[in-house]
Amino acid sequence: MAFKKLHNDIKETLKRLEITSPTNFQTKSIPVIKSGVNTFCIAPKDAGKTTTLILTTLQKLKCEAVGNAPRAVVLVENKEKALELYDAFLTYTKYNSLRVYVGYEELHIDIQKSEIFEGIDILISTPKTMNKLFLLNGVSTSELKLLSIDDAEFLIQKSDYQAMVSITQSIIKCQYVLYAEKLHPKLKRFESNFMEHSKLIKA
Repeated sequence: MAFKKLHNDIKETLKRLEITSPTNFQTKSIPVIKSGVNTFCIAPKDAGKTTTLILTTLQKLKCEAVGNAPRAVVLVENKEKALELYDAFLTYTKYNSLRVYVGYEELHIDIQKSEIFEGIDILISTPKTMNKLFLLNGVSTSELKLLSIDDAEFLIQKSDYQAMVSITQSIIKCQYVLYAEKLHPKLKRFESNFMEHSKLIKA
């Protein structure tokens, strides 16, 4: 059971949300992600990919706020996806101290810099915004443990792909987990960039 070995806070939240058993994909993927390896998670829509992303992020951060620099980053395609994921995270972080922050292109970069500086644990952003923050020294990766990409198919677009590669060049060490419905050849190419020694989970 993939849920049995999760942090007690997460188990309490799952109980509150009446989520009793993991999907087939979650049973396969959660233990692998928890082990700390880079992972390609490939599964169809509604297989439980986004919930897996949230649960494994909370597990990695032990459900508690620490320091000021983000320890987990989640990259998404656009503002709409960012806000959607932010709301989903809040459902799970309601009763713990984790601080979730959302940023996107339309929000002025200086506002994002000053708000991030106040101290956050989880940063939800788009590759272009994240890259801009890096270039302006607006976010520290010194404490970064996990970088996840939700519905990663959008990275096939040239500008997002390049922003993604640029971001990973600024990160010394962290675990990468990429979620998608299909493993596009361009996504597989990340193996030679930042997804080295990665495992592939398919459901």
